[in-house]
Amino acid sequence: MKAVKIAAIILGVLLLLIAGIVAYVSATFDSARLKTEAAKVVLEKTQRHLKIDGDVALSFWPNVGVRVGKTSLSEHGSDKQFAAINDARVSVALLPLLSKQIEVNTIELDGVRATIIKRRDGSLNIDDLLSKGEEKSAKKDEEKGDEGGGSTPTHIDIAGIKITNAQLTWRDEQSGQTSTVSGLDFATGHVVADTGKQTYLVEGLKLGAKGKTGGDNFEVDLAAPKLAYAPDSAGGERVTLTAKLSGKHSATATLTASDISGSAEAVKIGKLELDADAKQDKAAVALKLNTAVDAQIGKQIVALDKIGGQLEITDPRMPMKSVKLPLSGRLHANLAKPSADGALSTQFDESKIALKFDVPKFKPLSVGFDLAIDQLNVDKYLPPSKPGAKTQGGQAGKPGEESKIDLSALKGLNLNGQVRIGKLQVANVKATNVKLDVRAAGGKLDIAPHSMNLYQGSLTGALSVNANGNVVAAREKLTGVDINPLLKDLADKDLIEGHGNVQLDVTTRGATVSAMKKALAGKASVALKDGALKGINLAQTFREVKAKFSSHQDAVQQAKSTDKTDFTSLTASFRIANGIAHNDDLLAKSPFLRLSGAGDINIGNSSINYLAKASVVETSGGQGGKDLAQLKGVTVPVRVTGPFDRMTYKLELASLAREAVKAKVEEKRQEIEQRAKEKLLKGLFK
Repeated sequence: MKAVKIAAIILGVLLLLIAGIVAYVSATFDSARLKTEAAKVVLEKTQRHLKIDGDVALSFWPNVGVRVGKTSLSEHGSDKQFAAINDARVSVALLPLLSKQIEVNTIELDGVRATIIKRRDGSLNIDDLLSKGEEKSAKKDEEKGDEGGGSTPTHIDIAGIKITNAQLTWRDEQSGQTSTVSGLDFATGHVVADTGKQTYLVEGLKLGAKGKTGGDNFEVDLAAPKLAYAPDSAGGERVTLTAKLSGKHSATATLTASDISGSAEAVKIGKLELDADAKQDKAAVALKLNTAVDAQIGKQIVALDKIGGQLEITDPRMPMKSVKLPLSGRLHANLAKPSADGALSTQFDESKIALKFDVPKFKPLSVGFDLAIDQLNVDKYLPPSKPGAKTQGGQAGKPGEESKIDLSALKGLNLNGQVRIGKLQVANVKATNVKLDVRAAGGKLDIAPHSMNLYQGSLTGALSVNANGNVVAAREKLTGVDINPLLKDLADKDLIEGHGNVQLDVTTRGATVSAMKKALAGKASVALKDGALKGINLAQTFREVKAKFSSHQDAVQQAKSTDKTDFTSLTASFRIANGIAHNDDLLAKSPFLRLSGAGDINIGNSSINYLAKASVVETSGGQGGKDLAQLKGVTVPVRVTGPFDRMTYKLELASLAREAVKAKVEEKRQEIEQRAKEKLLKGLFK
């Protein structure tokens, strides 16, 4: 009983003492002075201005608490605002502080706003805060090390943390881009930490954020019922991260981690699942992936050794409407370097695809790869082209306006790799044994060297596409190619037949396909054998018009797909400037004819203006040559004009008649001279 009285007296004394302290602090507490002193200290330590516009209030029982109203912090050495807060409140249990235990009832922050700026020189506007914190921590550790002591273990127990209506802005002065995350809400349940034992526990973790980037709105939510960490063990319940994008683009992704275990050195996630889908216009993409994760925390190594899943692409404009691709692969990342490598394989329809890649560095991102495909028909998976539809690499324009070629995506690429395809069809062109070396850097894409077999021959060369000025350069050599089916498949043109070689060395630039065609420059050459010029049969035409010489009128006829002029060999070279290919050395030979010529092929306007000159040579009767005997030695001009799909052949018969008369006169003159020589010789011998 006596002990109870003594305890009561002691408790009463303590209460009176605490009450006296509270009364004294309350009586002497000066909010204005505190704000002034705080601003002075912050300015001395950080060269930043602290401004507290709101009230500073204290509470004492049963918890010690402080509440601060509107407060802002400036940029370093400037009056410009860096961060601000509407209201902050912290409440700490009083008695546990006496035993070095921090029991926080609540930490509440409302209306936190901050702007992080990446300057043009690559520095951040918070570098001074980070460096001062690191220097202070290092100095403290050094002093404690010299004393042979260490930090005092502290037990932290927080009932909950709540951050509401926060906003974070990221501004990159190098790229000129700005992203803002607003409506950021963060909350936790019970948080327990022991710095001596290095144990941490977080319950009921929730994070929600809303923002806008690139014209799209996004939402992010993170939920973790329980996360625990200790030096010898770590684990947690199901962790879920959900992200949504809406606006110009629509996408949703959910990442779920379960069966989490490990220690301070290594963490394992038994199952990591990604479920994502995106939609744009009528097209949709759905991706499902699952894998186990092994992470070595100290070495910063993450391994995903067995990735599985499926990619589904749906588009009503595709011939098959939808494509499903089963996925399997692996991924290793070393975040200390940082670097990564992996592999991915899939099979869809008739194609087997295997990709190996490595990322030697993340900043700037550099990727090496090796892509192998056994067979691929690209045309099968592309929607049919329609009038007014956007062109490859372009953007759909207004009616009557040509689509622009957009090569800006190349400016962010840093690639180096190889592509190997067994059988390929693209733009209706068919090739086998395709090998491409690919390099991309500084906005320039080089596909060089490259080679393939096609149309009974082969192609080798180099192709360069430069986004800096929309410049394209190509050096190509076709050897032993069957030219007619190639032109039919490539351009749907039936102009010439034959096997042989074609060389091309050209450059161009422009914002549209038409502009590039009109800016084409360089040179080209053709050497073909055993072929034919399509659209006209010169031998037959000569036979038909032989009787019309006396009319002295030109004969005009449209090109006919069934007509052709055979040749045993054909050679020609071209000089190309401003989209016009000029030729002046055409030479074609056939049993009946010799063909030469000169003229222009306007690639920009898809038209031709060419004057060919056909000559009848020595013929044999068995080949129908007797009908052309009258034209032997005569050169017949044939003018080819018009657009490629409506070419017109004009035989200039007026000049043909004159040439025929000249040929006869010349033949008679030579005959008379020969007779005169013979008579002269006979007279001499007599």
